[in-house]
Amino acid sequence: MVRRDVIAIGGSLGAIGALKHLLRELPSDLAATLFVVIHVGAHGKDLLADIFNAHTEIAAKTAVDGEHVERGCVYVAPADHHLLVLDNRIQLGRGPRENLSRPAVDPLFRSVGLSYGPRAVGVVLTGMLNDGAAGLADLKRCGGVTVVQNPLDAVEPGMPMGALKASDVDYRAPLADLAALLLKLTGEEPGPAVPIPPDIRLEVDMALGRPVTPAAIDAIADTVPLSCPACGGVLSEIRNRPPLRFRCQVGHAYTSDTLATETEGAADEAMRVALRIIEERVTLCEKMADDAWRSGLDAAARANKRRAEEIRRHAETLRGAILAKADVPAHQVNDKE
Repeated sequence: MVRRDVIAIGGSLGAIGALKHLLRELPSDLAATLFVVIHVGAHGKDLLADIFNAHTEIAAKTAVDGEHVERGCVYVAPADHHLLVLDNRIQLGRGPRENLSRPAVDPLFRSVGLSYGPRAVGVVLTGMLNDGAAGLADLKRCGGVTVVQNPLDAVEPGMPMGALKASDVDYRAPLADLAALLLKLTGEEPGPAVPIPPDIRLEVDMALGRPVTPAAIDAIADTVPLSCPACGGVLSEIRNRPPLRFRCQVGHAYTSDTLATETEGAADEAMRVALRIIEERVTLCEKMADDAWRSGLDAAARANKRRAEEIRRHAETLRGAILAKADVPAHQVNDKE
């Protein structure tokens, strides 16, 4: 009898501890395959599988491209690669980052939904922002079952909250109850197969690193007057929502939450750079005024002094804006930043 036998799990901040607890509670003869994406950055040393092996009887391993999927194994995404599953084989993609991450959770959920449909279970654990929200919604569109760790139980509630806002999640449970819930779900027959939306196939191809054409982006999104923080290209708004998402012509993908966080940081940095330049201009004008006084050029000295005072007023205005935005002490915003 066919059962749900594929579990895709994603998380970020706090997720390593959550996974250690969850895997410890699952039996060694679990009749399912697990795929795990945790944000580890581009330069991780792929130690997560070893960490999990110390806390579970289920074999955990770093995923290898082209490897045939085996039941009862935990496959962990390596650093700087999206983890995808197609035709019951591991596919490691070097496609564009999604939500500033590679590996990202969304591509895993989409590929598992695409490959296994109703046999798949998607789980979002603790983490910041909302990577995984769109992918979990896509997994559900493929007929899979969706699970979210209770945000009140999470080290960081952002990812669980994002997933709950993005779609009608099937189950929400605290970490202590997740193992029992997954055992229940893997013991049930899956629902009927459903047609796979073409946009999901397209986004899986992007994560694999296959060519992204303007026509491909136009098929799923509409151009908007926003720029990509990663490459500066024009962003397009994905039509399928929630969550509100964007992709550029290169393929970089962002939820609105991630994009807002990234652009806010860029704006803050630009304001601080501008403040430093203005402060340097004040210093230059003051030195020019002193030099003019020493040379007996009173009119030039007074002009440079007035210019320095005017520029200093502009600097104080900009400093006040930075302080109001960041709510930090004044001595932390200066021309040394």
